[in-house]
Amino acid sequence: YDEKQRTKLYDGIRHELARGRQAYVVYPLIEESEKLDLRNATDMCRELNSDFMPDHRVELLHGRMSGEEKERVMGEFKAGAIGVLAATSVVEVGVDVPNASVMVVEHAERFGLAQLHQLRGRVGRSEYQSYCILMADYRRSEDARRRLKVMTETTDGFRIAEEDLSLRGPGEFM
Repeated sequence: YDEKQRTKLYDGIRHELARGRQAYVVYPLIEESEKLDLRNATDMCRELNSDFMPDHRVELLHGRMSGEEKERVMGEFKAGAIGVLAATSVVEVGVDVPNASVMVVEHAERFGLAQLHQLRGRVGRSEYQSYCILMADYRRSEDARRRLKVMTETTDGFRIAEEDLSLRGPGEFM
């Protein structure tokens, strides 16, 4: 998906919320950055509130929140009190909300394959049809296009890891 399809995306989220489901919207940054012109979780939480409130509650979750605050927000999301969770990749692991059927990853080209695979795994944890939507700026790089193509072609973690190794190389041990 790209910016031109945002209205369609939000309509799709509304449709799932009307069915009693929930949605994650993940951003690469907590706050606005002078160096990077990217959507961030804090500002977008306000925008999502204006788009989805008062019918559906929207809350923010990120790694700089206190452990107590993160637990409160996740507990309310898991209980169904929050319809849309605007978050950073802090939701990548250890989160199990079977009622969540939508995962939107903003600026997906900024995430690694392992992260995208983990994020995608947050939905589809029940009998409900689930959706993972990758919002991306394809002009960034050929590597970004390849990463996102792999994510749309397979759910096989081994294939994703192989492609990640091919793209990024093995790294340095020492």
